[in-house]
Parts: sequence; C-alpha cells; structure tokens
Amino acid sequence: MADLISQMEEIDWLFRRMVRRFVKERDKISVEDIALPGLLILRSIQLGGIQKLGDLAEQLDLTSGAITALCDKLEAKGFAERRRMPDDRRNVWLDVTEEGRQLLDRYPELGKRGVSLIFGSFNEEELACQREIFERIYANLEGFSERYMAMVKEYEEQLTEKTEQQADAKPKTPPSSKPKQNYFLNY
Repeated sequence: MADLISQMEEIDWLFRRMVRRFVKERDKISVEDIALPGLLILRSIQLGGIQKLGDLAEQLDLTSGAITALCDKLEAKGFAERRRMPDDRRNVWLDVTEEGRQLLDRYPELGKRGVSLIFGSFNEEELACQREIFERIYANLEGFSERYMAMVKEYEEQLTEKTEQQADAKPKTPPSSKPKQNYFLNY
C-alpha cells in the first residue's frame, strides 16, 4: 500500500510539473503579438460564430479577467470586436473582424501542428489510453475541493478527540495527607 501511495504522489508531482511547464511554454507563444489563448478565441469564433464572452471563457478554461484582457488586446489589434445585442444588452458578445479572419488564414494549420508537437510521438493506442486517463482525472476533480476539505475536517475532529482522550488519560495525582487548600483564595 505504501508503494502505491508513493507512486501516486510521484504521478501527482509529475502531473503538476507538466501543467506548469505547459502554461509556461504556452505563455511564450505569440503570433503577430497575439498570445496563443487569443488565437484560440479567434478560432473558436471562426468555427462557431459570434459568442458570449462568458461562454468563451468557460469553453477555453479562462477566467473572466483573462478573457477580458485577451479581448482588449484582440480589439486593439483590430482582430475582434465586442457587440451587445439589442434584445440582450447585459451580455457582451465577441465577433471576428475581417482582419482577424485574415490572421487565421495566414496560419491555417498552426493549431493542428502545435498539438502534434505535444502528442505526435504517441501511437493511436497510447493516445486512446491518455484520453481515457485524462477523462478519469477530470471526473475525479469534480467536487475534489469539497471532498478534500471534508477530509481536513475529519482529521481535525480526530485530533480534537485524541487530545481530549490524552487529557482524560493523564494520571491523577494521588490524594495527599495534607489538608485541602482552597486554591481559589490563594493568589
């Protein structure tokens, strides 16, 4: 069992290390002064049409702050424009401009080639295995923080119980032959 736990700890470390490296490397990528997530936004709109910023953030796993900053940059470069619909003024939508379409046309295979830089060395069986593993990890992450915090609470309760048991188990001082003193009155 200890060996299995040790192996899981190593895999956890490797997984976190991989994610950190991916983010670090991804953040170095810029095409015509647009970061890779900005290109993903443009590609998503090109494929699916005008989209709400919130939907884009969820689809691409970006925070609302990140999506706003990326959209600011895309608009400043003339690659995208924000819109509000007359019947729904609360939501902000993003659309690709003609300049944005031209940018994507200049780099038509960039996404596919980028993915093959990471996964191209794996055969079909290995890719299928990875897909299954990633899906299982993703499913295991559902409610992870709540389950983890429940474990913390359980440990805290056990610690309190153990401390109370230790206090109860302390040997009592044997009664002495001295007369009882009123400690309340002795300062």
